[in-house]
Amino acid sequence: MSILWLKALHIFFMIAWMAGIFYLPRLFVYHANATSQDVKDQFIIMERRLWFFVTPFAFLTLFFGIWLIAVYGMDWFRASAWLHVKITLLLAVYGYHFYLFKLWKQFSRDENRHSSRFYRILNEAPVLILLAIVILAVVKPI
Repeated sequence: MSILWLKALHIFFMIAWMAGIFYLPRLFVYHANATSQDVKDQFIIMERRLWFFVTPFAFLTLFFGIWLIAVYGMDWFRASAWLHVKITLLLAVYGYHFYLFKLWKQFSRDENRHSSRFYRILNEAPVLILLAIVILAVVKPI
């Protein structure tokens, strides 16, 4: 497979993954404000479906990223300081992804511990990390 196809697939799955993890905390905002049990139950279903829809994209993003590194080679990897910073930031995004899973499990047990304001802030938090990742991948400033 050509390197351009690998890059295209890596970027596609990253975009799909980010769309999902930007939307999941937004569902948490609405879920935290819900008062009716029927509405809460509907949010649990929506959150579960979204989680299981986007999680494979997280793994496919990782898969194609590792494949890209393998194609470029270890010498390139060692010399690419920007990539080491990007990987560190990606670890934070994967941590965020699985933190969302923990929150969803709390919601599914009706054990929400946070306000809708918390989820609004949580919803916006990864945007700056994503911006830094894109700048590192495209501009390669270091």
